[in-house]
Amino acid sequence: MPELPEVETVRAGLAPVMENEVIAEAKVNRPDLRWPFPERMAERLTGARVLRLRRRSKYILADLDTGETLLIHLGMSGRMLVSGDPLGRFVHDHPAPEKHDHVVFEMASGARVTFNDPRRFGAMDLMLTATAEAHPLLAAIGPEPLGNEFSESHLIAALKGRSMPIKTALLDQKIVAGLGNIYVCEALFRAGILPSRRVNRISEKRIAALVPIIRQVLTDAIAAGGSSLKDFRQADGELGYFQHSFDVYGREGQPCRGEGCANEVHRIVISGRSSFYCPSCQR
Repeated sequence: MPELPEVETVRAGLAPVMENEVIAEAKVNRPDLRWPFPERMAERLTGARVLRLRRRSKYILADLDTGETLLIHLGMSGRMLVSGDPLGRFVHDHPAPEKHDHVVFEMASGARVTFNDPRRFGAMDLMLTATAEAHPLLAAIGPEPLGNEFSESHLIAALKGRSMPIKTALLDQKIVAGLGNIYVCEALFRAGILPSRRVNRISEKRIAALVPIIRQVLTDAIAAGGSSLKDFRQADGELGYFQHSFDVYGREGQPCRGEGCANEVHRIVISGRSSFYCPSCQR
């Protein structure tokens, strides 16, 4: 699944051709993805102006001048591809339609935005903008890790009394939004905390120190364009490059990059997810 940096990268790539632009025609080429599309989706989107593109956790939200908001979830293999931008920000001509082009937005400017999803684990929905935060997919999500609500005091309070592994806790979207396996592994390495360490055995000082570290890991990844893993692509078709900067994720058996460390990166499974760590640098 794309994590917060990948989704933010796609949102930023879509903004130049979608924000303040009219969807001249929306084409919906199948009845469903992960679940059925909303009724009359193509009709409700056609002619709407996109007022703002924003991100909530791992979802892209497009606020429309119709009073509705389009929710987009990329799923495991979903891609938003831009072509034909008349302002020259994207150089790709319109490609020939592909089998898995499930939703296409023909923008009034001449640009085209295509949602391609071979595995069909992505999703789209339409909801009233005024009550968007109450949508079942958004209502229980915790604070954004790059926002002011994600603070040292919040994380300490959210983890207080818990006995689960810290890795499991940070993957809980009710505690903090948008974190996934990759960036939790990276943040815990920078913090020097074992992913398997129980939350109730970590001092409040160390928990508080995780907040700026998580922010920095995500900021670094967003600046690098997100990680290019499996099917992820930026909106202009270019790859992300943060994967070249991973300290531990996917590096089992390779030398630890910690200063002066002679150990190797290890892998364990926590809550069904691979966790990469250095047993010397993380305690």
